[in-house]
Amino acid sequence: MTSTTTSTTTSQQELIRFLEDRFACAQACTECARACALRASLADPDGPEGQEQMRRKGIMCAEVCDATCKVLSEEAGLDEAGIRLQVEWCRTVALECARALDASPGAEDGAKACRECARACADFLATLR
Repeated sequence: MTSTTTSTTTSQQELIRFLEDRFACAQACTECARACALRASLADPDGPEGQEQMRRKGIMCAEVCDATCKVLSEEAGLDEAGIRLQVEWCRTVALECARALDASPGAEDGAKACRECARACADFLATLR
């Protein structure tokens, strides 16, 4: 195998990994957005302060995850720095939402979806480096 063949194979593997991680991140964002929107819709807007905070975090997380999924699904748009910023924001918001959901009985599935989203975002960010 020549060095050109090895370099081409490495480049192809890097591209495949980039695309797989990007897709996994977008998919995790979609699942997180769904879980957060559902959990927020079940919260009483006039409920106790902790429930209202969880509701607001859930709504924000759903919106950020939805926006991130759109950025990752489109070819045109943001440059690499813009994508990185969006994905980092999504990771941060998902972790904040997971902590808020931890305090809400019955919200374990939502917290898990948020943590999986944050992990997928971190994996994709590692691929971007």
